[in-house]
Amino acid sequence: MSQTKKHPYDQWSPDARALDVMGDKWTLLIVRDLLSGPRRFVNLQRTLPGISTEQLRSRLNRMVADGLLTRQRYREVPPRVDYELTAIGRDLADTLGAVARWGWAWQWGAPRRGEAVDVTALFRLAPAVLAPPKSLRGVVELGVDETFYALTISRGNVEVAEGRPEHADASLLADTAGWVEALLAGEQPGLIDLVGNASLGMFVFDGLAASGGVMEIRQAA
Repeated sequence: MSQTKKHPYDQWSPDARALDVMGDKWTLLIVRDLLSGPRRFVNLQRTLPGISTEQLRSRLNRMVADGLLTRQRYREVPPRVDYELTAIGRDLADTLGAVARWGWAWQWGAPRRGEAVDVTALFRLAPAVLAPPKSLRGVVELGVDETFYALTISRGNVEVAEGRPEHADASLLADTAGWVEALLAGEQPGLIDLVGNASLGMFVFDGLAASGGVMEIRQAA
């Protein structure tokens, strides 16, 4: 682990040591966006609106130095650099899940003025917030507008990957407005197409709508 921090807590305590590494702005959101696999710098810029190029470069360099990420350079034109979570970085998923659950309980609500609305951020959060029983297995396709993610559930674990799966046991598909309405605990349900295994699809939806959201299901076989 890096020993030089810009603003360390300088306190011999496990929580202070942890916050020295993960307490910086953007760090946990970068972890969230890398749960779905390696990403290039430009991809992270796209999923993290509001961060400047210099901020992102500095934060990624610090996370590599702290052992949370690896940086892989490829001899391509234009140059390509991928960032990927290490085992230490992936171990922050439980912490990220606890933060998300606190947010659902105390801070969740309709989008605020100026907030970027990207439903796929919650898709990437899935491994941190879903706790499936070991008996539950299957692949769930999540779609918003023209963007898709695949959740693979097996033996109590959840993995997420960007892109459409070759096979899905269940699909949850809607536009952005439908997802936003469904993920809020309001009187107006969001309209979501549920295709395939209903119980598997509802397990995933309930996990992503932990604040009590509700959807109007338009189910197809």
